[in-house]
Parts: sequence; structure tokens; C-alpha cells
Amino acid sequence: MPSITETFQLIESKEFQRALESLYGDVPSIINNQKQRYKDLVQEYINKYSEGDVFLFSSPGRSEISGNHTDHNLGKVIAASINMDCIGAAAKNDQNIIRIKSITYNEDFIIDLNSSGNSLNLSGTYTLVKGILDGFERYGYKLGGFDVCITSDVISAAGVSSSASFEMLICSIINFFYNNNEMDVVTCAKIGQYAENSEWNKQSGLLDQIACGYGGLISIDFKNIEAPLITTLNFSSIDKDYELFIVPTGANHADLSEEYSSIPTEMKAVARELGKNVLRELEKQDILDNLDKLRESVGDRAVLRALHFYEENIRVDQQVEALTGDNANSFIKLVNESGNSSWKWLQNCYSNTTPSTQGVTLYLALTELFIKEKGAGACRVHGGGFAGVIMALLPKEYTDSYKAYMLSFGVEQIYPVRIRKHGAININLL
Repeated sequence: MPSITETFQLIESKEFQRALESLYGDVPSIINNQKQRYKDLVQEYINKYSEGDVFLFSSPGRSEISGNHTDHNLGKVIAASINMDCIGAAAKNDQNIIRIKSITYNEDFIIDLNSSGNSLNLSGTYTLVKGILDGFERYGYKLGGFDVCITSDVISAAGVSSSASFEMLICSIINFFYNNNEMDVVTCAKIGQYAENSEWNKQSGLLDQIACGYGGLISIDFKNIEAPLITTLNFSSIDKDYELFIVPTGANHADLSEEYSSIPTEMKAVARELGKNVLRELEKQDILDNLDKLRESVGDRAVLRALHFYEENIRVDQQVEALTGDNANSFIKLVNESGNSSWKWLQNCYSNTTPSTQGVTLYLALTELFIKEKGAGACRVHGGGFAGVIMALLPKEYTDSYKAYMLSFGVEQIYPVRIRKHGAININLL
């Protein structure tokens, strides 16, 4: 049980530096910044709670590579945990009270596990934590008190899953303190999904939570939703020559839940029209054989979104094969095809309620012009879409010129992103 003094000593140790390098890379300036970040977090813990045997936790954001909006219909995806993360300094208490201070979002609240009533503080974070706690009870796991200070550099409302990162951080803390770290990633992911579904009325699948919780570059097949098939992929053929960027487009997607929900709603409407619950229970040919009927009953956009679903599943298989065979060119080509399908078939690159605002499509167009000129690279809408960020995957020799190019068009910041091998984790155990 590390004391405050021992925790500060740990942060300065070679063992901790190696842990940081496995999370954030080996660039000395980045490692030094991360050390200071953790020291500042522990100091915030001291200022708030004074004492305790403190453990350090980290939960990454995620990047979605392919399989855009397929998980909720039991499709296939490729995703990765990234070096943006939500971190916490936490200590167990014996008061059956959970105290949470979020430095990033300036929130500070208490949940008394002895009381069934709600606090007057009903912020989105508070209700999400309540949903997580309800999920632990629903799945038959133990709960107890803890104190935690949290900070995050996962971009909020921008498609890199800041909410799922936070959910998996809270789950990892409770898993370690009260469940002997025996809960598997899929169960933790289901608890996070349950919290979003029940407290935020958000029709999320399991992609975000699994990608944040599992770590590395992975493919996920959701055909068996109770036990999704997760496969670790080798990204070395891409990583050696390409760099991944997240590019904010100047608008967040926090108020677009209705737009997101329309995608699973319409896909499932297609399935129900043909007597099934989700598209995975049908084949693409079923859609084509009933095209006229479906166009009349559910509309053209729903049909297009269903066809996107089937083509994305095929692409994911092809991309896994490309990575297995070290075929970087094929993989990059398929990333572009996936993004093109999201733009044209899935139609989640701008909101129909505000068609004059199209930051995602505009920045995709600018990036496509850059890629066309250089002759290599890929780009796509990132995450849920409609607003937020785009992803660019570019040869390393062009990254500096790309950043200068996008900054010249008013982009305020571009985030280089690396894939990290660890998901949500107690860093003391690394």
C-alpha cells in the first residue's frame, strides 16, 4: 500500500519511467511532462484529501480506424487505445463514500453508497458515475468507498471517447480496490455502456469502452455480444512509416445525441422490416433483394446506412489480412474507403440540422487535396461524426508540411497520436 511519500518516490524512479514510456513513448520531453503531470495530480490529491495510500491509474482515449457505427448492430471494427488518457490518484476508504474531484472539468462531488437518494448535484459526470455504480451491482460485483482526483487530456466531445476513458478509469479503480482486479475488460465495458444507456439515454455500443479498456490496436467482432471476439493486431508495418493525427474541426459533438441515435435506430429499422433485430442477423443480399420494399418503409438513408454496415464488415476483414501480411498500401487504401463510406453512405460527416456548418467535411476535403498532391496517406471522419475531429494517417516525411498546411487554413491545433499497448490500468502494477 504506497503512502504519499512512497508515491512521490515511485514517480521519480526508473521503474516508473519505464511504465511511462510504455504508455506515452520514449521522447524525453514528453516523459518529463508526464512525470510532472502525475506529481501535480498527487499534490492535488493531498490538497483535497490530505492522506491515504495512493495508487495511480490511467485510462486511454481511443482511435477508431474502421468499422464506423457497426458495433451496435453486432458488426466488426478496428480500434486502438491512444496516448491521450484520463489519470487518477486514488485511495480506498472505509466510509462507503465515493469522493471524486475532476480537475479538468472543475467538478467535485460525493456519492454516499449508504444512501439510495440522489444528490442535488446532477451533473453529467455525477449521473454517469451513478450509472457505473448501478452497473456494478447489476452485474454482481462489489462496491466500496474511495477518494480520487482525476485529470484528463482526452479531448472532450471530439470523437476520441473522453466519456468511455473516464468510465473505464472508474471501473479499473473499483475493480482493483474491491474485486481483486478479477473483472475482465468486456464486463467493465458493459458496465460503461449500461451507464451511458441508462443515464445519458445514449444508444452506444461497446466499441469505445473495449478499445479504452483493452489496449493496443485490436479488431473486435461483436457477433456474440456476450463474448465479443477481440484480436490484437500488429501495427508495425504502418507505424514505421506513417504517423496518426487527430485534427479538431472547431465544433464539438456534445449536443448531437439525436443524430447519433438515428444511425442505430435506422439500421435496426431495416433489420426489423425483414424480421430480425439487428443487421448482423441478415446478409447484404437480403437488403438488395428487398430494396424497393425497404425504400418505401424505412427510407433511402436507412438503406444506405445498412449497406455501409455490410461493406464495413468486409473492409475490416481485409484490413486485418493486410496487417497480417505487412501490406501497408492495402491497409491505407481501405482506411480511405472506410472514410468515404462514412461520408457518402453512413452520412455522419455533418448535421442535417445545420447544413451550413460542415467543419468535418471541409477539413476532409482539404486533407484529401493534400494527400492527392503527395500521392500517399489516408483520412476519415473520426468517431461518432457529425462534428468533432477527423483522423489523418500520413507518411512521416509529410507530417511537418501537413501540419503547416492545415494551420494555414485556421486549424488551431493538430494532435499527433501514438497507439499504446495498455488499456485502463493501475500503473503501480506495471
